[in-house]
Formats: sequence, structure tokens, C-alpha cells
Amino acid sequence: MSFEQLDSPKLKRFQRKITMLSAAGTFLDGFDLTVIAVAMPLILSQWGFGPGVQAMITSSAVIGSLIGALWLGNLTDKFGRKAMYVVDLLAFVIFAALTAFAQAPWQLILFRFLLGIGIGADYPISATLVSEFSPTKERGKYSTFLGAMWFVGAVTAYIVGVLLLPLGDSAWRYMLLIGAVFALIVFFFRVTLPESPRWLASRGREKEAEEIMLKITGQKVIIPPSTKPKQKMGDLFSKSFFRRTFFVCGFWFCYAVAYYGISMYTPTILKPFTNGSQLLVYLGSGTVSVLGLLGAIIGLNLVERIGRRPLIITSFTGLSLALIVLALNPAPSFQFLVILFSMAVLFANMGGGILNFVYPTELFPTGIRASASGLATGVSRIGSIMGILVFPNLVAAWGNSKALWFFAGISLIGLIISGILAPETKGKNLEELNADLPLNTSDNKNTLGV
Repeated sequence: MSFEQLDSPKLKRFQRKITMLSAAGTFLDGFDLTVIAVAMPLILSQWGFGPGVQAMITSSAVIGSLIGALWLGNLTDKFGRKAMYVVDLLAFVIFAALTAFAQAPWQLILFRFLLGIGIGADYPISATLVSEFSPTKERGKYSTFLGAMWFVGAVTAYIVGVLLLPLGDSAWRYMLLIGAVFALIVFFFRVTLPESPRWLASRGREKEAEEIMLKITGQKVIIPPSTKPKQKMGDLFSKSFFRRTFFVCGFWFCYAVAYYGISMYTPTILKPFTNGSQLLVYLGSGTVSVLGLLGAIIGLNLVERIGRRPLIITSFTGLSLALIVLALNPAPSFQFLVILFSMAVLFANMGGGILNFVYPTELFPTGIRASASGLATGVSRIGSIMGILVFPNLVAAWGNSKALWFFAGISLIGLIISGILAPETKGKNLEELNADLPLNTSDNKNTLGV
């Protein structure tokens, strides 16, 4: 089955539209998951709950995203990319708005959880759609752009926090409401996009796929019926795919534990070092987020130059070193924390934080591509939940510096997994990367570069 016409330079405008609207979803993911950390000091001062409730509010959207990724990622392979692509934005609009009007902690937890289902769903849906429409030589660049936009959303959350801080007690509500406004705008643009012709062809709907290819390329394309058996989610654990499944789940899990454990509590960690200045907390935390965004931008520009494998190994190496240096300093200053946290997230996001939008969509065939991405997202959410829930308990028991050894260890595991299993997929189209060969054959190892 051939889709070489998607490599035509004439389609760049259309492909950029697909990428931008998908990236708008990851922007919202980054905004909605980060804005709760920005708003939390204000919510705490207004409602005065304990650390257990704080952890539940902080992690509720991440827990919801675990369910959304596993459930709706699989449904995306069954019912199509476009249907789920539009529906999940409704969750952003409705539940982001409801969080802004929550009157009690349990309501905030519930609405953030439901919002998280939409957030989790958008990872596999958007990443899969972009991958299936992208030109081969720029697929990595387009896919990593989704990851970069996550961090734009995170930085925007801090900017919004600073701008709305003068509103006083109600400032946190407006912070949460902004996410619903952004989502409503994106929703109206997403409904105009077509279904993925690769998905249609994989479901035996070749004529519909040909019509879409004609519409977007202006050329008549004949797509022969697929002779390959249809895959199902259970195939991800088969002999042919298990190595890939373990890799994409493993590196993303390790990244998520380290990144979320630090980033979701950056304002809380920095606050004791700012002499009570909430503005300084936001500026320091925002600086860390900006450096995280810079890391994603660096990775975006390197992914097609040096390749996926060198990028992810460099990423985990830098993250591990930064965390080890942090752990070795038991009495850090405010400036030291900001600089080292910034270096940690810069390296983390340069590879692990953007290649999670690339590898899961490249290493699996169309029939299970969104399911694979959804599974990897779901496993990463388990890592995120661990990072969020474990970190405050480790800090309480051991102190900041000793707690950071835990995250340094997790990062080193990610480095080992990447060093052993990370393939090089640069320059190959999706059909080449997903020939039906078992992963343990020497031919396939050569193809994948592992």
C-alpha cells in the first residue's frame, strides 16, 4: 500500500494545518495539566485543605488521562481518527469550564478527573493523525512539534498566572476557565479536517481513502486492498511487537516519573526560598518551564538531523546528571534550584518529552497505531501519578535532596532502556517501518537500527 503522494511539497500547507490543530490539543494538555500547579497556592490559601487533598487535586487529571489514553486510544483504531479527534475536545471545553466554577475540593477533583480523560485521549489521537499525514522526511519534525507545544502550554499557564494574580481570591478560577476558551476555539477548526486515508485503507475502505487522497493531493490514487490480517490491541504483547511495546512504554514511563515529580511541585519546592513572594515563585517556576520549552525546540530541530536514537540517549544522560547534581546538594539556594531544575527539564524535554509523540506512532502498523500510542500514554500516566504522589511523601520522609535520588535512579533506568532498545527510524515511511517481521530476527534489527 503506497501513500508517496503525501510526500509532495504541494501538501505542506495542508500538513501544517493538521499539525497546528493537533498541536493546539497538546498545547491545551500542557496548559491544563500545569495550570493547576500555578493555581494551587491560591486554592490552598482559600480552602485550606491538607496535603492528601492537594495530591488528589494535582493528580486527578493525570489519573483521568490514564483512562482516556487506554480507552479512547483503542477506540481511535476502531472508529477512526477524526471522530475521536473532535469528540475529545468537547471534554476540554465542558470540564475545564466546570473546574472554574467548583465550589468544593471534591468537585474540583471530579471535574479535573473528567477533563483528564479528554487530555489522555488527545495524545494518541493527535500524534497518530499527524504521523499518518506527514511527509516521510519531516515526520519527526511535525510529530515533535506536538511535544514542543505541550511546553508552550505549560509556559502559558505561568504567564496567565502572573497576569491574573492581581484579581485576588478568584484569580485561580479565571486561570482554569482560560483553558475552556482555548479549547472552544480549537474545536470549531478541528471539525473541518478529513479522516486519515491510511486508517480507512486499513479498515478495507479503499474507495473512501482514494477520495480523500484525490481531494488533498489533486491526484487519482489507486489503493489496493490490504492482504495483511487485521491487528488488535492484544498484538502489542505478541512476540513480533513486544520489544517495541516495552521500549515505548519504558522510556516514556521513566521520563514521566522524573518530569512530573519535579515540574508539578516546582512552585511548592521554590516557595520556601522566596521570602513569601508569590510573584517570585511564579517567575522561578516560569523560568524552569521556559527552559523546558527551549529543550523541546532544540530537540525539534535535531530530530531529523541527528536522528531519534542519539537524541533520546543524550536526553536521558543530561537529565540524569542534572538530577544527581541536585541530589548531591543538601542546602541549595533559590538560584541553584532554578538553574538545575531548568537544566533537568531542558534535557528531559529535548528527547523523552517530544519523542513520546514520535516513536509510538512510527513503530506500529496502522491497525494498532493509536492503541500503541494510547497504551504508552497510559503507562506514562502511571509514571506521572507515581511522580506526583510519591514525591511529597519522599520529601516528607527524606528531605528534598534525598528524594531526588529516587528520580535520578528512574532517569538512569530510562537511559539504560534507550541505550539498549531505542531504534533509528529516521528517513523511513510508515509502511517500511512496519513490515510484518518479528523483532527478534537479524533482518529486522538491521532495519530498525537496534
